[in-house]
Amino acid sequence: MIDSHCHLDLAAFSNDWTDELQRAKKAGVTRLLVPGTQAGQWQQQQQLAKDASSIIPIDIALGAHPYFLHHDEDEKALVRQLDVAFEEAVIAPVAVGEIGLDSHIDVPIETQKRCLQVQLNFAQQRQLPVILHHRKSHHRLLEALTKVNRHCGGVVHAFSGSIEVAKAYIHKGLYLGIGGTVTYPRASKTRDTLAYLLHHFPGHLLLETDAPDMPMFGRQGKQNSPAYLLDVVQTMAALSEHSEQEIISFTTANYNRCFKGVE
Repeated sequence: MIDSHCHLDLAAFSNDWTDELQRAKKAGVTRLLVPGTQAGQWQQQQQLAKDASSIIPIDIALGAHPYFLHHDEDEKALVRQLDVAFEEAVIAPVAVGEIGLDSHIDVPIETQKRCLQVQLNFAQQRQLPVILHHRKSHHRLLEALTKVNRHCGGVVHAFSGSIEVAKAYIHKGLYLGIGGTVTYPRASKTRDTLAYLLHHFPGHLLLETDAPDMPMFGRQGKQNSPAYLLDVVQTMAALSEHSEQEIISFTTANYNRCFKGVE
């Protein structure tokens, strides 16, 4: 199993990240991706990936999450930071992200849109996929994607939306990250969408935990962990005609297609 979205570089894991990785490995996780959120963390991500290589391979992505943008963020300076970070990276990033739009934060949406657009363009120039964050912003995200002439794919992290929205992303060559939300029985609309996608578009789905956030059903109040990724697989199997092993197999193949160069 591959956890395509895990923030193992955050302070929540600072004292026991090796234990977390050992638990994840024991649970069947074979690789994970740690996305970037802000420039101050980019170096730490690389060090983590280097230090963890003897336990589980870690891929990294670098980007500026909308939550951490300044209200008057200079998008040109942001691109210069990204350019330097990618040029100096000891471990080559496999994507640009986590980037996106969030309607629930106080960073002005126009600032978010400008910073998203320059990062999409940066990814296009480097021919890299993107990792997209969304919250009440699907229509704006899709609009931003149409402004990029020839993007190189990527994943919509923690996808939660309608079948129509899912199809719109898929038709743009994007994958959909499936995480803890689907493990909750009350998430009936999201589960219905997932059941449809598992039947019609299994080749566009990735597994993720978003640890330490987005706890799984039955584990509320506990810090999320990549070791719980199987909870997502089990839910997907229950909603489809696929076995757990089939889901692990095709989501692993999907990850390898999405993030080019990853064996």
